[in-house]
Amino acid sequence: MFRDMLSVSLVFFAGQSNGGIYMIYLIYLALAIAVVLLSIKASVYVDLLDKNTKLSGAFIGGVLLSAVTSLPELLTSLSSTVWLKNPGLSLGNILGSNLFNMTIIAMLIILWTSNFKKSNISKSHSYTAWVTLAIYVAVALNMLNIVNFEVVTISITSIIILVLYTLGVKTMSNDDSGTADEFKDETAVTTSLSLKQIIIRFILVSIGLVISSILITYVTDIIAARLNLGASLAGALLLGIATSLPELTSCVSLVKIGNFNVSVGNIVGSNLFNFLIIFISDVLFIGGTVYDFAESQTRNLVIFGIISTMLMLTVLKIKDKVKNKYILYIPSIGIIVSYLLFMIV
Repeated sequence: MFRDMLSVSLVFFAGQSNGGIYMIYLIYLALAIAVVLLSIKASVYVDLLDKNTKLSGAFIGGVLLSAVTSLPELLTSLSSTVWLKNPGLSLGNILGSNLFNMTIIAMLIILWTSNFKKSNISKSHSYTAWVTLAIYVAVALNMLNIVNFEVVTISITSIIILVLYTLGVKTMSNDDSGTADEFKDETAVTTSLSLKQIIIRFILVSIGLVISSILITYVTDIIAARLNLGASLAGALLLGIATSLPELTSCVSLVKIGNFNVSVGNIVGSNLFNFLIIFISDVLFIGGTVYDFAESQTRNLVIFGIISTMLMLTVLKIKDKVKNKYILYIPSIGIIVSYLLFMIV
């Protein structure tokens, strides 16, 4: 009901002309910017809340920061599934966001190769990438109808995702390798705010993020309908990119201050957290499983996601072994090419 009222309001406001669709694009752009700015603010407050702890860089980047920057994916995917009854859009959002996330870190590695080569990357990041790869394979087997059955109305694939996610988070939480102190020293700036003020501001920012994320879901659905885009394609192109902007912004900031460890942790952690969102969406969706709504573009996202994750594992594996830093360009460029191929296939 709310979705229909909002759709009618937006269409009426924008009009049916070509100028109208441009107005909807502007609304989408404004909401995307709001999501980015609010996510950045939320990340700052999370850092202020945790700056005095002895949490590892793997946990800060792979669990805390990734959960904050993945909040838009969570909210947009849940609203796509629960309110829009469009789980295909949710799948496109998650898988498209994951592929775009990998492209982000690949571009940063190319632009700051020397810094990446010198950085001390937490060992659990590679493990998290392996867990993510295993989840991709589980999703692929589901879509191929090889492992596709339900346990109490929940897909076995979703149960596998939950188990693997739990193992991944446990590993990151117990990992004290890597450099976390650099991140804290540079980004955990002193503040005159009290703990109570930080909590209140974080809550307010989160509320704004919830509202913006829900609205951008509805706007994306309208754009997809106006342009006759498939749900997965619209999710990957519009929602996937928009909701990955927090990861992009935070990763660039971290790399600029020389902390590749938390930046990499943010990406691999976000991708793992995004799969947990698919589990949550599947649990909440009534009328089958979310995997039943996979389109051809969704399958392409899974294929290129597997390729990109394997290439990232290669980067992490050879990082400390190769003497020529430019060799790292090869798998990094491969990740970017994978994203571009998805765009044109």
